[in-house]
Amino acid sequence: MIRFLKHIQTVNAHRREVRKNCFKCGLYYQGLTHDLSKYSYTELKDSVEYFHGDRSPYHYEKLEKGFALGWLHHKGINKHHFEYWYDIIDGIYQPLEMPDRYIAESICDRVAACKTYQKDKYTQKSPIEYFETVPERNFMHPKTQEKLRFYLQMIADKGEDATFRYIKEALKNNTF
Repeated sequence: MIRFLKHIQTVNAHRREVRKNCFKCGLYYQGLTHDLSKYSYTELKDSVEYFHGDRSPYHYEKLEKGFALGWLHHKGINKHHFEYWYDIIDGIYQPLEMPDRYIAESICDRVAACKTYQKDKYTQKSPIEYFETVPERNFMHPKTQEKLRFYLQMIADKGEDATFRYIKEALKNNTF
């Protein structure tokens, strides 16, 4: 029961931070609906079992089982994950370019995840530093990777508020 409560507390804290970030970017609906699937039985069951509080429970489940059913569900229905944007084109399974509004939500998500798990060790450089260390970035569409890197570096250089204002204007003006 304690693991359940701590996991829900972590999910709620993460969603609050994403919501705040999305609102700053003008993504109100996405902010309100972000990661609602984490409350589904499919994602909740194993996430509670593998909860440690220092990173996603999916990480620990993958270490033990080699896969995480909750993650397969999560990335398959949440468009802010680049893994959602894969398809077979000309017989080849390949990444698709993410629409800008989902890249923006992904940025909000990455900032929130770093804050949620790093707590007081978080700096505005944390999201870009994490992005540059994970090999998964190499499986993104090149334009998606380029945009993510650009905005995460902007956060490192100019801060969240300035970057989220810039993203809001860029989305509004179709210059993202």
